[in-house]
Parts: sequence; structure tokens; C-alpha cells
Amino acid sequence: MGKTLKKMGKMSRREGVALSTGDKVLKIMQRRPSAPGQHGGNSGKRPARLSVYGIQLREKQKAKRLYGLLEKQFRNYFTKASRMEGNTAENLPRLLEMRLDNTVYRLGFAKTRPQARQLVSHALFCVNGQKVNIPSYTVKVDDVITIRPNKVLKPIFNELDDRLKNQTVPGWLHLDLGTKEGKVVSLPEGEDLKEVYDPKLIIEFYSR
Repeated sequence: MGKTLKKMGKMSRREGVALSTGDKVLKIMQRRPSAPGQHGGNSGKRPARLSVYGIQLREKQKAKRLYGLLEKQFRNYFTKASRMEGNTAENLPRLLEMRLDNTVYRLGFAKTRPQARQLVSHALFCVNGQKVNIPSYTVKVDDVITIRPNKVLKPIFNELDDRLKNQTVPGWLHLDLGTKEGKVVSLPEGEDLKEVYDPKLIIEFYSR
């Protein structure tokens, strides 16, 4: 499995938005909001204006890095979204949101998407009672996501109760605080699909 080698803080500065909710990334963005490199904002020169292609590329990179995907993986999502019925600009973010690692993150079981991906890869979660260790696994309506019983006492979950109490869960998911069960109650729609990237620009990029 390929890994993104660049640090999340540097990628966030390059894209101009925080690509992770981790404390370290947020502090970096507050302290050094400009792009990395010698021309990132300290040279005194006005930043170069991006071409239409450049704007589309940056949106694609932003989305790809937000979900921690490689180019081939991301393009496959676009291809699948474009072949589905309905609006591709809604299908693409919906497919990305319904990845298991992202669902784990949205439920609050992990602090960040990279952490969620790692926890899923280490087989700490079940879907409908079955162990799943594939981060790209696509959840479906009525799927129930739980922490495996023999993993719930791991140190990574020590502060889980407090975190879940403050977790804002999107409308397409339901979280039971008592049982620590998450359920997919609907497909992501409307506000649930709004992120820091513009899917229409990504579609234009791949449709050239």
C-alpha cells in the first residue's frame, strides 16, 4: 500500500487549508499560513496568478490529500462517480465520504483521517459484526460500525468517551454514545458533501 511521504503540515500550507484536524497541523497553519518554499510568501513578491488548469489541479490535489489518496486511487473514484447515475459533482464527494476510514473519523473514533486509516488497517473495527481492515471499504446505508470488543481497551481509545461527547456527527451518520456504535442512516447529501475543495473543478480537470 502506497503512502504519502510529505508531511500533512507542509501539504496543508501548499493547499492553503488545513487538511487535518490534528493539533500539530492547525498550529502550523496559524504560525506559517503561506505556501512552503523560498517563494511561498516571504519573498515580498505578489503570488503568481494560476491558470484555469492550475486552479483545477490545486482543487484535485486538495481533495486527494485531504483523504490521503494516491493519484491512481483518486482517479478511480472519479471514473466510478462519472459512471454512476446522477450528478458526478455529488457522486464523487459521496464516494469519498463513504470510505470506511473517513466514516470512522466522522464518527469520532479517530482524531484525524490518517489515524482512522491506520486504525482500520490494524483491524480495530467491525462492520455489521465482521472484521474489516480495508480503509477504502465503502459503507452502505444501515451498516453498523463498532470497535472490536477485544480492541476497545487499547490505549488509543483511552480518551474516547470524552471525545465522543463533543463529536459533531454529520446527518448521514448516527452515533450511540452508550454502545459506541455508529450507523449509516442515509447517503451523504447537501451540507454533508461540502468540503474544502470544489468537486466541479475536479471534474473539469479530468474531463479536459
